[in-house]
Amino acid sequence: MSFQQHQAAFAAYIRNPEKNSLPNGVKPERMAMYRELFFNNINGFLTANFPILHSLLSREDWQNLAQDFFEKHVCHTPHFSEIPEEFLAYLENERENSTDLPFLFELAHYEWVEMALSISEAEFEKMPLENLRNIRLKLSSVACALAYQFPVQKISLKFMPLATENPTFLVVYRNANDIVQFLEITPLTFQLLQLLENQPEQFAEIYLNQLVEFAPTISLQILKEKGIEILEDLAKRGVIVAA
Repeated sequence: MSFQQHQAAFAAYIRNPEKNSLPNGVKPERMAMYRELFFNNINGFLTANFPILHSLLSREDWQNLAQDFFEKHVCHTPHFSEIPEEFLAYLENERENSTDLPFLFELAHYEWVEMALSISEAEFEKMPLENLRNIRLKLSSVACALAYQFPVQKISLKFMPLATENPTFLVVYRNANDIVQFLEITPLTFQLLQLLENQPEQFAEIYLNQLVEFAPTISLQILKEKGIEILEDLAKRGVIVAA
């Protein structure tokens, strides 16, 4: 057996000792130690970064989920801090289990966003609120506008929705005290933030004029008045900043 073959057999056994043979020349107790070390590290990172999801599943269901990820997913990063993002990729593209909670991926994504903003090296930017109309704007680097099919911000052991009729729109952001917060927003505010994210460095007037496409039944004057109020509130929170 070549070194590469031995290495592959070693890794396969660690990923799932029930489906793969013990590598030649290695004692079972030593392989058990390696297996426990690797799996517990991965499981620990998942538990720490997805605490709500972890709390909703039974011990057996969580262990099965973590084991399935550990066995099947090929990570493309050597950094432990990026394991949560790899877990999201696994849930979205590889996970196949008809008994999973319907909001499994969306809740995991929401928890990942909170974690990513909390550890982001980007700094909070203070927004000058005077004369907002004459400042080019952009979405803060520590804010995300999100749309989900489930009200992920409300999910807990006491509230686990199995279906939803109306989408949920949120903005998750890190404030001046480095605390990650969320704000439930209207579909129109979500569209406004999408414009800021996709077309940065424009004046408020340009964004508000484009909102007419999403709210044709509202007069442009009222849309602009309400829109400026919304932008001022978002600026106070640090969600939007000067470009």
